[in-house]
Amino acid sequence: MTGPTSHPIGRGSATERDPNTAEKFKFWIRPGQMVNPFDIVAAEHFPAAGSGKASYTFGLVTNIQHITDAAGHLANFISNDFGEEVDEPPQTPRQGANVAEAAVLSNSADIYMPVQNESRVYFADEDKIHLALGIDGIPQERRVPAGLIQMSNGTQAVAYLDRDFVLGPEAGHVNISGISGLATKTSYAMFLIQSLLQTGPEDEIAVILLNVKYDDLLRIHEPRALADEEYEQWQQLGLKPAPWPAERVHYFLPWGKNTQATGRPNSFADPPPPHKAYAYALRETASKLDLLFSDIPDSSGTLSSIIGEVMTGLGDNEAAWRAVQTWDDLLTKPPLVQQGIPQKFHNIHSSSVGRFLRLLRRVVKTRQSGIFVPQLSSRMTTIEREIGNIRGGHTYVVDIARLAPEEQTLVFGDVLRTVYGLYSGEALPLDDYEPPRKVIIFVDELNKYAPARGHGESSPILEQVLDIAERGRSFGMILFSAQQFLSAVHDRVTGNSATKVLGRTDSAEINAGNYRFLDQDIRNHLTRLDKGELILSHPIYRQPVKIRFPRPPFQQGRVKQ
Repeated sequence: MTGPTSHPIGRGSATERDPNTAEKFKFWIRPGQMVNPFDIVAAEHFPAAGSGKASYTFGLVTNIQHITDAAGHLANFISNDFGEEVDEPPQTPRQGANVAEAAVLSNSADIYMPVQNESRVYFADEDKIHLALGIDGIPQERRVPAGLIQMSNGTQAVAYLDRDFVLGPEAGHVNISGISGLATKTSYAMFLIQSLLQTGPEDEIAVILLNVKYDDLLRIHEPRALADEEYEQWQQLGLKPAPWPAERVHYFLPWGKNTQATGRPNSFADPPPPHKAYAYALRETASKLDLLFSDIPDSSGTLSSIIGEVMTGLGDNEAAWRAVQTWDDLLTKPPLVQQGIPQKFHNIHSSSVGRFLRLLRRVVKTRQSGIFVPQLSSRMTTIEREIGNIRGGHTYVVDIARLAPEEQTLVFGDVLRTVYGLYSGEALPLDDYEPPRKVIIFVDELNKYAPARGHGESSPILEQVLDIAERGRSFGMILFSAQQFLSAVHDRVTGNSATKVLGRTDSAEINAGNYRFLDQDIRNHLTRLDKGELILSHPIYRQPVKIRFPRPPFQQGRVKQ
């Protein structure tokens, strides 16, 4: 009988004390045969009713053991002349075997009886790998290449994602975690976004990228020379190894303290041409003022009360606020200040107003990077203006790498709030503008904005992130996020991320509750992943798989300061 590959690599093995089950099975491996964890194998099984042909139960190898007939380690020590004959054959040769354990993925005929003892086991070929994972059920037009599965015998298969489970409507969002520098989180996010753009309708998706590290994403329109192996990987995946088209990339860099004089924005390295500089004047920031205080404890709610009063007064242009046009006006003039002294405002005590003013001054005056300006000039733009007119097929890179933490939170929140307004219907678009069907927002270091429970109070930015994670896909908003530790992010965000990508992490992290969806052996393997290797969990896969992916075909950051 012909198997998925030409030669069996072993046979199913069930014992009285260690039986096979509908969820797992074991098989011994023929001598000299190399098998590794994450290989996908096919075991001959009962024939489908009326077919007369064997079905196959597919398994993901999760662990491999070597067993012998020795009663204990002491017996092996004694058989080598009590450890003296380490270079000579043992006096008592042992019978041994390598035994692999596999988690059941599926059966080709939907038969989930346990794999029988002595069933022949084969390496799965590419078609069988797709059948095992459920990829065969994804229509061609919905297949998104997500990386290469590489087996011990040299077999390679493309790991496809189901577009409907990445961008909706079935599910949505992607979360990537792993140790910085080893997990290549940003590189994988960019690869997956390119894959989505290349395999779908050209103008269906708009992409917004938050550049949070150096100038990593400020050169995505510039090509990078690829090694032959890298080029072959792109070819295997059926993708074009090309940078973002320059005419479809828009860079937004923050206004700095010296930008007025030098024309240079507040960013690492030389700014990419062309670009626009964004800034925040008081009147244009009124509706987002709460975002500046996201990290400030406010258990009594007095701070949020005064912020609400200021946002309402400025937003509605109430009479008491009409003289307040700049940040300095807000800090030094009525209605909050008289002759340099904080005033009681409505039912808010003057001491609370004073605290608000001190916090605001620290953010917009003392510690600011130059992003807060008295008035917007013709050389400046706003995030709301630019992101409020996104177009399908275009990518918008917002640089926040050199901003202070409060400023980064403001910009990220501004992006989310603007997009949410467009897609939820809360904001009315100008003229006959129609936003693209989908928008992908990518941000690294998500734990800053949506920390795990117990790591901070609820905040405006957290509520915005949670709203998009829980309701965004129904509107067309998809969050691609990354962080070093999965456990550091709010569980409502990770729980709503249908696709999880895990890079190398440490042994303490893998025991956190966020990793319960992984088999213990797979968790342990996370500590041994090489650079460029990732564990991919997707709703249609019965088990996570290990993949490799090619490096980006564009320049990635020139400055590390």
